Amino acid sequence: MLRLSEVDVSYGMVGALRHVSMDVREGEIVALLGANGAGKTTTLRAISGVVRPASGSIEFEGAPIDGLSPERIVSLGIVQAPEGRQVFPELSAKENLLIGTYSRRDRARIPQDFARVYEHFPVLKERETQPAGTLSGGEQQMLAIGRALMASPKVLLLDEPSLGLAPMVTRQIFQIIKALNAEGTTILLVEQNARLALAASDRAYILETGSVVLSGPSDELLESEEVKRSYLGGGARGRGA
Repeated sequence: MLRLSEVDVSYGMVGALRHVSMDVREGEIVALLGANGAGKTTTLRAISGVVRPASGSIEFEGAPIDGLSPERIVSLGIVQAPEGRQVFPELSAKENLLIGTYSRRDRARIPQDFARVYEHFPVLKERETQPAGTLSGGEQQMLAIGRALMASPKVLLLDEPSLGLAPMVTRQIFQIIKALNAEGTTILLVEQNARLALAASDRAYILETGSVVLSGPSDELLESEEVKRSYLGGGARGRGA
């Protein structure tokens, strides 16, 4: 469904991604793991069209997208819930959700998608008139995912959905992620909690300094001694590059 082939991305003279190749198949949850600065968020930005690859290609459903605008990529069905939530604090929860519909032409289905979002995130229904900036961190994360769902994604890109959240809220978010996937949404998940991401995903790729160094079925990577040693022993959380 989504394919990156030998993708290089640079910020000025600094190489952020080097020959990154990966596939996301329809109906999967694919995890993208790595330490801070490994290139995880840059990979999502390249897919979303926010940064342009210096070389290589990105294809969605067999067609190239690496030269398209972010708006066009969203309209094709690739939608990102960004790291740090990035809600509009002065707007209500419902207005934030409506922003997710801006590129849609199938306006008649929007009430149906509101119902879907409120089914998964009932607290957003309770808070729909409340300014987004007054919501808790967990509620803002739910709002960011809900806003992405309102764009009717075929592929949902999630960037650090557990960042800064309490363990109980994190577990709730991941239960919802798995439920969305069970409904048919394909998901590419960037997450620093490697154990949680591998437990939730079908396959995973591990980045180090902008390159893929390991990949395979998530259950096999969970048992890998190298993965256990490098990624499953705990450690600090923070921003991905």
